[in-house]
Amino acid sequence: RQMGVSAKLASKLNYLWRSCTGELSEQNDLFRLTYALETAKDMHWNYRLLSDREWSGRNAVALSAGVNGIYLSQAKLDVGFNDSGRQINSLTARLTGNVAGVMKLFDRCGWLAEPDASLPHQYSLMAGQGVPEKGD
Repeated sequence: RQMGVSAKLASKLNYLWRSCTGELSEQNDLFRLTYALETAKDMHWNYRLLSDREWSGRNAVALSAGVNGIYLSQAKLDVGFNDSGRQINSLTARLTGNVAGVMKLFDRCGWLAEPDASLPHQYSLMAGQGVPEKGD
C-alpha cells in the first residue's frame, strides 16, 4: 500500500496464479527459472544475486563446497531475458553443495546446468534446448 504502483502487485498476483495453475512446461523461461529458484529456497538452499563486485575480484563472495548454494550474476540476469520472459543470453551461475540434486530440479523445470571448466563451481544455465539465436 505504501509503495503504490511500484509494488507491482498485479505481476505478483499473476505469478501466484500461474504457479498454482497450468503446466510448468507451458510457462516462459523466466517463470520456470524463478519457480526452480523458489523451490530450491523452500528446500533450504542459499540463493543470492551477486553484483559484479561480489562476483569477481578481491571482494568476491567466498563459496563453500559444503553449503547448498545457488549464486547468480545480477548483470547476466538483467540482460538474460526479453520482455516476454524468453532467454536471449546465457546465464552464469555458481552452484555449491549437492549440485546433482539442484541439477535435477533445474531439469524438471526445463533448465539445463552445464559445468563451465573456467572456474570451480561455475555453470552455464540454458532454458530448454539452449539459448535461441538473436533473430529467432
